[in-house]
Amino acid sequence: MKQIKVYFFAIFLPLITLSAVFSQEQPARITILYDAFGKASPLKRGWGYSALVEYAGKRVLFDTGGDNDKFAYNVKALGLDLSRLDLVVLSHRHGDHTSGLNYVLSINPGVKIYTPSEGGAFGTPISPALLKLIQVRVEAVPEDLRYFDGNPPEKMSFGTPWPGAKFIQIREPTEVLPGFFLFSTTSDVSGTKEMNEISMAIRTPRGIVLISGCSHPGIEKIIETASKIDSRIYSILGGFHLVDVSDSGVTGLARSFRDKWKIERMAPSHCTGQLAFSEFIRVYGDKFDHAGLGSIISLPSGN
Repeated sequence: MKQIKVYFFAIFLPLITLSAVFSQEQPARITILYDAFGKASPLKRGWGYSALVEYAGKRVLFDTGGDNDKFAYNVKALGLDLSRLDLVVLSHRHGDHTSGLNYVLSINPGVKIYTPSEGGAFGTPISPALLKLIQVRVEAVPEDLRYFDGNPPEKMSFGTPWPGAKFIQIREPTEVLPGFFLFSTTSDVSGTKEMNEISMAIRTPRGIVLISGCSHPGIEKIIETASKIDSRIYSILGGFHLVDVSDSGVTGLARSFRDKWKIERMAPSHCTGQLAFSEFIRVYGDKFDHAGLGSIISLPSGN
């Protein structure tokens, strides 16, 4: 009997080991790397957002938090290897979503970084209107007040805090990896008016998983745009920016997510607001996923 047992394990243990390795290489999860709340842990909290998506053999970093040192600490504490990223997404230009990029580039300087089409931080060309203003010549202006000594360039672009970074701008909905879509929406809210923000939709067997950075253009506008990629939305993660929405407005929105859009699960983070957290818990019950710092959210996988 002993020989039979040894023979059994000699055959099946390598298979079990290979299976374990394969499952580790093909996770279906999102890990929250940066936020201001979560269960007690050694991780460092801060205002901002970052999430690591591991799905279908791909690894995508969505936003990089609000403090470079805290972000780096959390990445190391979680034992994550950012040198194996397929790409990085920066949802918008605000520092609470971009400040950890220096650490990312120190580990992975050649990684592709997808950004909104924005002037400024991402080194994009200046607007045609501003360029035209610079190029206008007014004869009455003294020589020392002429832009570029009266010889302005035909094309100009802003610099960036991350020289050498490989930024790729998203203007139209784009499938950047198989099953991974990025799309842009524009804010019409005072304070962020005309700012572009990109969100990510991941196609799964149960519908798309939608990730938003701050939802400055409005979470409903983002959902509506995402539904054109796939009308089935399984779950939403990230910041919904509902801190300045009325109590009744938040309640109506939570019900709309469930009843109108038929969204199965909810995993809000960052700037969503604590009133909104409580309402989503009430409306979604056990289909509400706690998505604070260090949380791991499982994603649907398989056929």
